[in-house]
Amino acid sequence: MAVSPRDGQQLTLSDIAEMAGVSRSAASRALDRRSPTRGAGADRVREVAMRLGYVPNSLAANLRLQRSGIIGVVVPRLTDTVMAMLYEAIVEDCNARGVHAEVITTGDDPRVALERGRSLIAQRIDGMILTTARTDGADPLLSELRDIGMPFSLAMRSDGTSSAAVVDDRAGARAAAEHLLENGHKRIAFVGGPKYASSSQQRELGFRDALTSAGIEVAPELIFDSNFSMEAGGMAAQRMLALAHAPTAVLTANDSLAVGLIAVAQRAGVTVPSDLSVVGYNNTPIAAHLAVPLTSVNVPFSDMAKNAVDLLLSPPPVPEIRMTTPSLVVRNSVSSMK
Repeated sequence: MAVSPRDGQQLTLSDIAEMAGVSRSAASRALDRRSPTRGAGADRVREVAMRLGYVPNSLAANLRLQRSGIIGVVVPRLTDTVMAMLYEAIVEDCNARGVHAEVITTGDDPRVALERGRSLIAQRIDGMILTTARTDGADPLLSELRDIGMPFSLAMRSDGTSSAAVVDDRAGARAAAEHLLENGHKRIAFVGGPKYASSSQQRELGFRDALTSAGIEVAPELIFDSNFSMEAGGMAAQRMLALAHAPTAVLTANDSLAVGLIAVAQRAGVTVPSDLSVVGYNNTPIAAHLAVPLTSVNVPFSDMAKNAVDLLLSPPPVPEIRMTTPSLVVRNSVSSMK
C-alpha cells in the first residue's frame, strides 16, 4: 500500500522506495549519482524523489569509508541528573578507548533530535548513542540513521527493535515495591515518566508485578504519568493528596520526581516518612543528601555506558539488548505500617 508525505515529517529513503514500489536497496541504487541504475523501477524512484523534493544524504556513501574517532551522544537534557551521569560514564568509557564523545540535547522533542542529529552527522561522526528512544514510533532521527547506514545504539531506553543497553527496570521497580509491601503498605501510588519511554513502562510493570503477587489490586487513581521532572513530581503530589483516600506510600520512576513530590507534600503538612513513605529510582547523588535520605534503586551507569559503546563500536549481527542489574539502596524514607 502506497504511503504519502506526512505533514511536518522528513521523507526517508524507505518512504520513496515504498511509493515507487521497489525495495529500499533498489531505491538507493537508483538515486546513487555515481552509478545510477536504469529501468522502469529506477525511473519511478527518481520521478517520486523529484516530485516530492527528496534529496539523498550525500554522506551516506562515505559513512563506512571514513573514521573520525568521534561519536555522538543524544540526550533529552543535561539538566536531568540521570542523563548527565550516563553521559559522563559514556565519556569515561570512550576516553579509555581513544574515542571522543560529543553530546547534543533535544528536550525529548523528535523534531529537535532530527535537526541537531543532522548537525552531528555533518561532522563525519562514526556513530551515535541515543538515550531518547521512543516506543511510539515517533523518532525520525532513528529512521534517518537507518536510511544512511550510520551505526547507532540505544542506552537507558529501548525502541523494541534496535540494539540497546538498559537496566532491568522491571526487576528494579519490583524490588522497590516489594520493600514498601514488606513494611506493611498496601495503598501505594506509582508516579511514572512519559508513556513513550520504555524505562517508565518497565518500572510500572515491575510495580504492578509486586502488587499483583501480593494480592493487592492496583488502583487506577494511584497511577500518575509525568515527564521525569521535579515539577511533575510536585504536580503528582498535589493530585495524590487531593484524593479522598490518599496513599501511604509512593514509588517514583526517578529521584527527581521523588524530590519534587516530597517538597510539595511537606509544604502541605505531610511528613516523610511517617505520613508518606517514598522510594525513588536511579540513586542519584541527591538521594543520600536530602533531609530524609531517600531509599532509591541504584542503576550501574558505568556498566550501561560500556554496553552502549560496545554495541555501537562492535555491533552484533542481530539487534541485541544488554541488560544490567539494579539494586535497592535502603535509607530512611520508608516507615513501617506493621
